Amino acid sequence: MQNDSKSGRRKFLKNTLAVAAGSTLITPSLFGAPSILKHYKKPNSRFNGVQVGVITYSFRSMEDQSAEATLKYILDCGISAIELIGDPAETFAGRPENKLDRSVFFGLMKKKRSGSISDDEAKQLAEIQAEQAAYNTQVGQWRKTVDMKKFEQFRKMYNRAGVDIYAFKPRNTFGKNNSDADIDWGMKTAKVLGASHVTVEHPGDDATTLRLGNFAKKHGIYIAYHGHEQQTPTLWDTALEQSKYNALNLDLGHFVAAGNTAPLEIIKSKHQHIKSMHLKDRQTPEHGKGNLVWGSGDTPLAGALQLMRDEKYAFPGTIELEYNVPEGSNAVAEVQKCVAFCEKALSK
Repeated sequence: MQNDSKSGRRKFLKNTLAVAAGSTLITPSLFGAPSILKHYKKPNSRFNGVQVGVITYSFRSMEDQSAEATLKYILDCGISAIELIGDPAETFAGRPENKLDRSVFFGLMKKKRSGSISDDEAKQLAEIQAEQAAYNTQVGQWRKTVDMKKFEQFRKMYNRAGVDIYAFKPRNTFGKNNSDADIDWGMKTAKVLGASHVTVEHPGDDATTLRLGNFAKKHGIYIAYHGHEQQTPTLWDTALEQSKYNALNLDLGHFVAAGNTAPLEIIKSKHQHIKSMHLKDRQTPEHGKGNLVWGSGDTPLAGALQLMRDEKYAFPGTIELEYNVPEGSNAVAEVQKCVAFCEKALSK
């Protein structure tokens, strides 16, 4: 009975949002009318000139990962602009289902990194990786024939609800081993979704950033390189010299955890190349590098937001929820707290 009820709610939500996306007769106020959405006006997370957004990866712990449910999470947080992980849009467009248990995969990878994986577990991991590679090939074939109108419909659904897509980060698209067709697809789809840039982990390889920069120029869209603890003030310099379409997706929390001092200085020195910046509160190496509830770590989040406001930097600050969700809470409630933190910091 519980599953039937959950399925019914999901179907109702999906149908409601699909109608809103496809009909020119639906007004914004009518779109918000169903009680399940709880919205009677469009969201606004631009505070004193600073656009605060969220990466949809932040909602990864929520049970329903559909396009419609993800939109509801965003609206429940009052957020008006996002960095979109590829999954909600691609599944909306009919991507083949991935039947692999990602939780098992991540658990085995964690054991491998720690050196505690057994022989049987190592064999299981190798089998999962082979299955994942086969699935990636299947997705690559699907991408060659998928109708771009589905991504247009996705964009309309989000835009009409008051949510803009400023960045797109599809999985397994912009890596060293990806084909030209993969890269073309990712950038073409980003433009259809209305994004100004795509994001990808910095490859640490000059040949790859040169290649991606050339593709970005071809498509007229920026590629912003994300960094973890390999971030230094000079990490992006070669890529920036290679192409004006190479840019930064700075992660301020990881930058602090990497042991870099004066984190606000990289914002000042690279601001013209930053297309978006991830926000999280991490500790310095001396304090353990923890990923903490905002306001309890060492990352100068308030100072960064106020710098963006005072200097009128145009790039958005992207909430990325990575600290452990407290018992009794969920990702939506925690992102709401992060939004409130940003609004308070920007009102001072």
